[in-house]
Amino acid sequence: MSPTTLPAGPEHGHVTFLGAGPGDPGLLTLRAVEALANADVLVAEHEVLDVVRTHARQGVAEVHTDADPSTDSSANPDPGTGTPRLAVVDGASTTSGVPAVRDAAHLVMEAARGGRRVVRAVTGDPGLDAYAAEEMLACAAAGVPFEVVPGIATAVGVPAYAGVPLRDSEGADVRFVDASTASDRCWTEVGASDGTVVVSTTLDSVAAAAGELVSAGRKPDTPLTVTIAGTTTRQRTWTATLGTIAQTLKQAKVLPSADGGRPVIAVVGERSAAARRDQLSWFESKPLFGWKVLVPRTKEQAASLSDQLRSYGAVPHEVPTIAVEPPRTPQQMERAVKGLVTGRYEWIAFTSVNAVKAVREKFEEYGLDARAFAGIKVAAVGEQTAKALIAFGVKPDLVPSGEQSAAGLLEDWPPYDPVFDPIDRVFLPRADIATETLVAGLIELGWEVDDVTAYRTVRASPPPAQTREAIKGGGFDAVLFTSSSTVRNLVGIAGKPHNVTVIACIGPATAKTAEEHGLRVDVMAPEPSVHRLAEALADFGLRRRAAAIEAGDPVTRPSERRPGARRRRSTT
Repeated sequence: MSPTTLPAGPEHGHVTFLGAGPGDPGLLTLRAVEALANADVLVAEHEVLDVVRTHARQGVAEVHTDADPSTDSSANPDPGTGTPRLAVVDGASTTSGVPAVRDAAHLVMEAARGGRRVVRAVTGDPGLDAYAAEEMLACAAAGVPFEVVPGIATAVGVPAYAGVPLRDSEGADVRFVDASTASDRCWTEVGASDGTVVVSTTLDSVAAAAGELVSAGRKPDTPLTVTIAGTTTRQRTWTATLGTIAQTLKQAKVLPSADGGRPVIAVVGERSAAARRDQLSWFESKPLFGWKVLVPRTKEQAASLSDQLRSYGAVPHEVPTIAVEPPRTPQQMERAVKGLVTGRYEWIAFTSVNAVKAVREKFEEYGLDARAFAGIKVAAVGEQTAKALIAFGVKPDLVPSGEQSAAGLLEDWPPYDPVFDPIDRVFLPRADIATETLVAGLIELGWEVDDVTAYRTVRASPPPAQTREAIKGGGFDAVLFTSSSTVRNLVGIAGKPHNVTVIACIGPATAKTAEEHGLRVDVMAPEPSVHRLAEALADFGLRRRAAAIEAGDPVTRPSERRPGARRRRSTT
């Protein structure tokens, strides 16, 4: 956002200079998360804002200290990244309609003087950022109070994620060099030493930095690793020598834009463990590293599943295939909610997060809250539904101990006992397309069931054109189908996934539907659970990786096998 009007705050402002780390949002410190949660204004470059904004409170103002990423500005580039250091600003626009531009230090102090709590976030650690140091001095001179929250330095964090320890048991020296500012004397000193050298540079300057080290005395056969987009799922690392790195990168057809706007880290030295990287590369060897996985659910529904996929190194992309709408005739739902309040039911069973949402909305319409559930037993089909209930203020009495499905719920559901159960009726709010499994099972256990349509599911609107093209063109490495309807709806709104895309299905019925739509099913969950489905996909990825390594082939993603993929990838 362009902070034309910054939010009001306390009488005296404050600035926190915060290290956002090398790129992985999981590397933020607890103190950083706390500072972000209390911030009124975030000041940072675009890629840093992507890392920190998740932990900021709703309504926080954002100030970009670089030009719009879609433009090609080269003013005030950040050494080692090429990122413009100018701030797109606050208020006035020029007669041409282009916002006025001011330096970050001025913006930081202006916001703080207005009583705002400002977080100035930088890549890596503020203590290693020359611009941050200048801004701290400006705050001190102006009497603006500030604090520093350290972050993981890029030059340390990236080698750790690349599987390249910087020191061995013999404790060799480690030197850090910023290639954009290194003097001839600096290159001479590090070239004359036999310690490990960590060079922060850009992709198109790696070969020049290697040449400087050779000219300064390092042998051309000295091992080195080069890592781009470190600590992110776009990370790639090459192992070579000072004399061969230029040819290695040329053969890999990597262009300068592949670094993602972040410093490229080269680690040079006999003791840098470059030769053992195949054993120590824990991050890039994750089973689904870099895989773009399509999850046909909304972000809210897919939260835990997407987190699980990220833990395997994947990049989840949520695309909703259904939309939820109120029932066509709401009277049945209204009668059931009134019956809930007047004691008509012994149990209420929730089979989805959407069912919880539908009942909650009806409660709010009537001015009710979670207290209306007093004396009623509540069942949830699984963990996500239970979490939605807890957020509503209701702790479920029954969650399946085994399979999280209607069948699993029935396994644990008690039969009706006229001695202990004063009421024999169950309220079952659900979707209009739900199966009859749960209803039939409850009746068999002796219960009467009010099977009520609480919401309708309809086909969602098509995703953006770019997503549709990626689906049909093989831009996704895998897609997870969690029901037959997700297969039908995804194909209906976006087209059939490309044949290189790995198709993973939650069970036999979903797999059958996928095959009926001409899809080859590669993975099927051992039991109908979205988390077991993700595990099965990770196992598939692990086996695929192991097979490539055993055959001596490069480890590639499925999307890299499509025609023209290598050529297109090299231009990104």
